[in-house]
Amino acid sequence: MFTVLKAGLMALLTDAGRFGQAKLGLTQGGPMDPFAFELANYLVGNQSDSTALEMTLGGLHLKTDLTTWVCVSGAPLNWRIDDVQQPMWQSVQVRAGQTIELDVPETGLRSYLAVAGGFAIAPSFGSTTTVLREGIGGLDGNKLKVGDQLCVGPVKAALRKQALPETAIPQYQQELVLRLIPAYQYQEFSAASRALFFTSTYEVSHQADRMGYRLQGQKVPSQTTSMLSEGIALGAVQIPADGQPIVLLNDRQTIGGYPKIGSVLSLDCAKLAQCRPGGKISFEPISMEQAHNLMLLSRSRKQSLLARLDSIHG
Repeated sequence: MFTVLKAGLMALLTDAGRFGQAKLGLTQGGPMDPFAFELANYLVGNQSDSTALEMTLGGLHLKTDLTTWVCVSGAPLNWRIDDVQQPMWQSVQVRAGQTIELDVPETGLRSYLAVAGGFAIAPSFGSTTTVLREGIGGLDGNKLKVGDQLCVGPVKAALRKQALPETAIPQYQQELVLRLIPAYQYQEFSAASRALFFTSTYEVSHQADRMGYRLQGQKVPSQTTSMLSEGIALGAVQIPADGQPIVLLNDRQTIGGYPKIGSVLSLDCAKLAQCRPGGKISFEPISMEQAHNLMLLSRSRKQSLLARLDSIHG
């Protein structure tokens, strides 16, 4: 097992997410940056949805009592095993008795640590993902704290050293154009309000977390002052009474009553989740068909990348 020596700002156990439970008021949770999460698991020989750690702004220190393989991905940071610098986006062997230390990321917000076999955590409502607001998943529904012990599951395949090609490593940016599918109450916003929304640049406020990102900038007037609560999808952009957009993310509430101008493409939600307060955000509209094609293209590129890695490492 691994023992937590220093917990950092917020380290959460997560799998791919908790789906099909919205009727109970439980949100999806899961990794904010799915690509980094899945690749960390892949590089240590796990299934893509195996339980790993998501760390916001790093700072986690662990000690292991077993010899195994680990991988750190996501927001770039310095990390060490017994004070020896280690590479990101690669599987690295750690030996019993050694200590892993992760610093604060240089850019981006969220990094991931996967271990061969995954962390062995009992699921809640079909998932191990931790949602703090709901108090479920992970270890007693809470973030990691000093002294926590994380058991590791059985390794199902022979382990080998693997690395993501440098050209495939994402670059995390502070200026983003988010692609938005006009939906929900889009037609209830005036043409002037819609034009204002798509021609404005917003700043990520300090009210930005796993539930959603509140943006600051040009006020977007809405003709809708009240409405019945309805289900909320990942990436939904709410326009509350103050006219400042809120992009709802993984730990969002399952229903809400603010008017919504549309939904951000899930691929771009992951980019937004790595953007720090002060980042600059603008929006561009895309059709449902364009969104579908972009998702298929992304899936195809990831499959090609994994096939390339398989061929490289035999």
